[in-house]
Amino acid sequence: MEFILITAQTGNHPTYSPKVIAEFLFTHLEQYGDKTEDILKCIDYVMNPSKGGTIVVGLDENKIVGVVILNNTGMKDYIPENILVYIAVDNSLRGKGYGKKLMQKAIDSTSGSIALHVEPDNPAFHLYKKLGFTNKYLEMRLTK
Repeated sequence: MEFILITAQTGNHPTYSPKVIAEFLFTHLEQYGDKTEDILKCIDYVMNPSKGGTIVVGLDENKIVGVVILNNTGMKDYIPENILVYIAVDNSLRGKGYGKKLMQKAIDSTSGSIALHVEPDNPAFHLYKKLGFTNKYLEMRLTK
């Protein structure tokens, strides 16, 4: 498995454009996903030099097998510096270790702490625990 890292500093990749990445995530996030236009907003955040983040594209034989997107929070020391917004593995390739490799590359490619939100019934919940993520808080939201 090889990885491509995309940041505001590297710029967009000629083959793995924001549209290609967003369509991959939309397809493979399934019930845990968002609309393509919302995923593109997350990618725009990464590519904005004043905000930032990291996109990790996992490839096997030049085919996308998974994608991770982390956004910088800009809140070092009181909230984790990074938030994992999206991770997806091609649904026909799950269970082969790609998710773990993607997460490890994302962890190794960022500095600072990482926060994420996961639904308790999401199979990735167990992967996150194995990688050292802990459940420190219960998230509550007021949606207006």
